[in-house]
Amino acid sequence: MRVLRTPDERFVGLAGYPFEPSYRDVETAGLPPLRMHYVDAGPPDGPVVVLLHGQPTWSYLYRHVIVALADAGLRVIAPDNIGFGRSDKLTEGTDYTFARHIDWIHGLIADLDLGAITLVVQDWGGPIGLSVLAREPERFARVVATNTILHTCEPALAGKLTWAHHGVADGRVLLEETLLDYVSFYQRAPNITPSVFLDAVAGPLSSAVLVGYDAPFPDRMYKAGLRQLTALIPLTRNDPGARIGAATMTSLSQWEKPFLTAYSDGDPATRGWDVVFQEHVPGARGQHHTTIAGAGHFVQEQQGGQLAEIIVEFVART
Repeated sequence: MRVLRTPDERFVGLAGYPFEPSYRDVETAGLPPLRMHYVDAGPPDGPVVVLLHGQPTWSYLYRHVIVALADAGLRVIAPDNIGFGRSDKLTEGTDYTFARHIDWIHGLIADLDLGAITLVVQDWGGPIGLSVLAREPERFARVVATNTILHTCEPALAGKLTWAHHGVADGRVLLEETLLDYVSFYQRAPNITPSVFLDAVAGPLSSAVLVGYDAPFPDRMYKAGLRQLTALIPLTRNDPGARIGAATMTSLSQWEKPFLTAYSDGDPATRGWDVVFQEHVPGARGQHHTTIAGAGHFVQEQQGGQLAEIIVEFVART
């Protein structure tokens, strides 16, 4: 096993990302401790907000949100998943598992002894972060879900999602063709460049911003986690990730603290999951759920200011 650390000079002078790095070691079974990076911004005694990113991004995605939340008096913790951002990167793809990503984020939150957390999740931040919440719900005060999923492949999802992703009778599954294209591309392409996806979905972005998204990955050796995370998307009910998702959904069915959805209007990949959460989570009832206009999957990049306003208001109101 080999662990890489992206050279610090790759992160010098990135556009809109002036934050000093913070690090903690995190652990999971079968691997040595790894160094996880996180941004810690805002007043140390402010209400805690944890911002979790997905794929193929890192805490850079939240740069505008971090500044706005910190200016509003909130303490912001924005980690980079292992394999992403300034966190350590394992070079063997199969060393990354869904359960280990949950362990690593849970370890950071526990090591920092965070409490009364407002959890903000997008993309893979949802499956990872909500599964941490399911393990230790007493640490969390509220949730904001934006453009995220919790794939269980359950047949009950039929007809609820724009991108079909569920089981059907006789041991079959119904999957959106675009989803399979996406998973296949990430496994077969000779190289993966995050900025290409960001520019295609949230662009056109400036060259300086594109450099920011690519900064963690000097070459292919650093990209095993980037590639593997897409392979971990559960495609059947037999997938270990689907079982984790089902257990997390069961836990959320008992979550009575505030749960808010703030999805964008331009993300077919996650459209419908907002309604699933609203119907499934008791704490979502009666909340001022909203749709953010003018954004695709990477809502933080296109409408970060509006997302920050929603978070600040939600924390104040609840």
